[in-house]
Amino acid sequence: MKKIILILSVLFFVALNSYSQNYDSTLAKSLNADEYGMKKYVLVILKTGTANISDKVILDSLFAGHMNTIKRLGENGNLAVAGPIGKNENNYRGIFIFNVETIEEAKKLVTEDPTINAGVFDVEMYSWYGSAAMMKIPEIHKSIQKKSF
Repeated sequence: MKKIILILSVLFFVALNSYSQNYDSTLAKSLNADEYGMKKYVLVILKTGTANISDKVILDSLFAGHMNTIKRLGENGNLAVAGPIGKNENNYRGIFIFNVETIEEAKKLVTEDPTINAGVFDVEMYSWYGSAAMMKIPEIHKSIQKKSF
């Protein structure tokens, strides 16, 4: 887990430091960036939960709700990024990076996800300090996405 957080932090730091541009105070302020161009987030790891749901109709409904929740949280600015994780020995299934400063705020947001409520996924949450520019990802993603979930 610490390895994932470290890798994400290093990747964003390297990407930011390798890209030179003039400081834009208006943009920095709009993204709530500190003097390093960074801000607090909460990293959520989705893990295989304890639920044993075999009914495909129920699972399809839960995952449709999961995708709708991701879309809604992204559109309202609470979610910076989300995505699945490939098969692994830790049973990690995906991540959310929430645009909130506290784990308490993130706990409220995950209650909106039916897959978490049903026990399909369990969560681990960590405070994370990353680039404030991450909040531009949802906007950029809309420009490169051919299909919607």
